Amino acid sequence: MEAKRVVVYLNQFFGQIGGEDKADTPPQSVAKAVGPGVGLQANLPENCTIVGTIICGDGYFNENLEEASTAVRQMLEEFAPHVVVAGPAFNAGRYGMACGMVGKIAHELGIPAVSGMYPENPGVEAYRQYLYIIETGNSAAAMRSALPAMGKLAGKLANGEPIGPPAEEGYLSRGIRKNVFADKRGSERAIDLLLQKLKGEPFTTEYPIPHFDRVEPAAAISDLSQVTVAVVTSGGIVPKGNPDRIEASSASRYGKYSIAGLDTLTAEGFETAHGGYDPVYANQNPNRVVPVDALRELEKEGKIGRLFPYFYTTVGNGTSVANARKYAAEIAAELVNEGVQAVILTST
Repeated sequence: MEAKRVVVYLNQFFGQIGGEDKADTPPQSVAKAVGPGVGLQANLPENCTIVGTIICGDGYFNENLEEASTAVRQMLEEFAPHVVVAGPAFNAGRYGMACGMVGKIAHELGIPAVSGMYPENPGVEAYRQYLYIIETGNSAAAMRSALPAMGKLAGKLANGEPIGPPAEEGYLSRGIRKNVFADKRGSERAIDLLLQKLKGEPFTTEYPIPHFDRVEPAAAISDLSQVTVAVVTSGGIVPKGNPDRIEASSASRYGKYSIAGLDTLTAEGFETAHGGYDPVYANQNPNRVVPVDALRELEKEGKIGRLFPYFYTTVGNGTSVANARKYAAEIAAELVNEGVQAVILTST
């Protein structure tokens, strides 16, 4: 069989450069397999060889998307691979977004790409149409099961072999429909599936229904004059300089900041870290996202009992559902413990 070239993309951690302290590392490359790439090589067909590894810090890629993309594109052109493997990223949001963008760049260059992600990684929804994403567990503990599946699929793509449906190959649905010929027409297939379901037999639907969380709204508060109100935002408002380095996309953390004694948020003291909307108006007047000025007026008028002396903030842009749930649980527990009875949630 003809020899095939494989290139792997890794973040700073799996690329063995360092941890979060090296998240600002610009793209670089080495002409060999590194980290998970060594294990991946063992799961590739004999004619497929990893000829290079591209490594970039998660922070750098997401905060300097244009520069990082340009550098990665140039490196891929130089390596000229037959297939690109990005990750696996599991449920790491920033890593998943970077892997997805690498897959999109490869797609634009006419190179097939494979990654591995947990279904709730934001990179799945953002980039699944550009590359094949093997479904993985939530953390790197699932590495041993992820690499064989990724290696098998990458080998097929490199060798131009036909790719089966998601359930057969282990990748997440790409949202792409293909016309196929079936032995039975749709009505007959539907009845067969229904009978299997009624009998308790295993079956696979041809069109899975998306699942969306449904949250029942809390009862309305009839009198706010005795209530402590807090503000929680996904609009990314932070003290000037973003002291906790909340990411512009796929946030891995949230912040809690004091507004005690403040009648308003000023442009000199606060700004937005959000990378998903035009920051000009929020930076001019941060109260447009965290309305401290309006709430102080309501407090003075006695229409609310008290404004909680801290606000909580993160960036909603690309942040995974799993992380959002985690932040919400932690913030809610603290607010309940502090006697807060109402929360105003602001977005962008």
